[in-house]
Amino acid sequence: MAIRFPPISALRALESAARHLNFTRAAEELCVTQSAVSHQIKHAEALWGLKLFEKRGRHIILTEAGHALVPVIRDFIRRVTLTVEDLSEKTDGPAALRVTLLQSFAFKWLVHRLGHFNQDYPDIDVWISTTDNLVDFDAENADVGIRLGYGNWNNLHEELLLTEYVFPVCSPQFLKEHPMPGKPAELLKLPLLRRSAVDICPRWRNWFRDAGVSVRRMPSGTKFPQTSLAVQAAIDHQGVALARSAHVLDDLNAGRLVRLFPEVLSRSSVSYFFVCVPGRENERQIAAFREWLLREAKKSQKEFDRMMGLSKPATAPRLQSPPNKRRRVSRMSRSPRSP
Repeated sequence: MAIRFPPISALRALESAARHLNFTRAAEELCVTQSAVSHQIKHAEALWGLKLFEKRGRHIILTEAGHALVPVIRDFIRRVTLTVEDLSEKTDGPAALRVTLLQSFAFKWLVHRLGHFNQDYPDIDVWISTTDNLVDFDAENADVGIRLGYGNWNNLHEELLLTEYVFPVCSPQFLKEHPMPGKPAELLKLPLLRRSAVDICPRWRNWFRDAGVSVRRMPSGTKFPQTSLAVQAAIDHQGVALARSAHVLDDLNAGRLVRLFPEVLSRSSVSYFFVCVPGRENERQIAAFREWLLREAKKSQKEFDRMMGLSKPATAPRLQSPPNKRRRVSRMSRSPRSP
């Protein structure tokens, strides 16, 4: 059956009348007459052969068909509005720089530093896109990315941003409620907050190995899909999380978290890199963001190294990643070739 669609004015009248359950109020909102709203709704009902409203005394209510259609119409209007606004911003507003990266890194490190970039470059709008899945560089229309991995990606310009350390953390309150572990093996008696994702990030077993503890079987405990969620649970006194420096630097400085066993130096096998398509790194917007990002990362790296008691900056273990023939940006994956 071919479906005929009423004009957008009829859909707006229908959505407004459904929200107010009153034709007069809908007319006032849309700056038209009450009879115009009634006419538009009757037109839609006639096209679809459906009754959308019915009277109950002095009031109107949605019919079953109205209840089914209104959410769809509302979502359609919202999507069209947002899309048009975005397209208008691209045409009339400041130039947009599209940055893609892991959600956890955006939340725990990048976002609260972006204000400094916005102050220095008010003519560049930074559009953040986050996901833990692989992103095709060209298909996603991204300009730059922050990628977590080993480096040496084919078909991408890359620059090392941050080499991280891995260590257990918990809240000060948690230590008041539980005995302070005297040696790394005693952590196994405490609730450990773990990651459920299978990816290239260091795990508890890696840290215990570096601490000289042989673990035959990890204890049961709460698992999270992202490190940032495990860290937040640690802040909320729920247990001990295995943290990476970029995720907890600010929380440690603010006293929300405490680092356990500072004598154990465990370096992450993966690092953060700035990436973009080769040849674009010197474009004005990208170059501005890249240079700012490198400065901010250098500050953080110095803090990481100071926190770990190192006088010299760390260098990341650079493992050769398998060939990656497609241009992909930022993200963890299930194999060492992808961030």
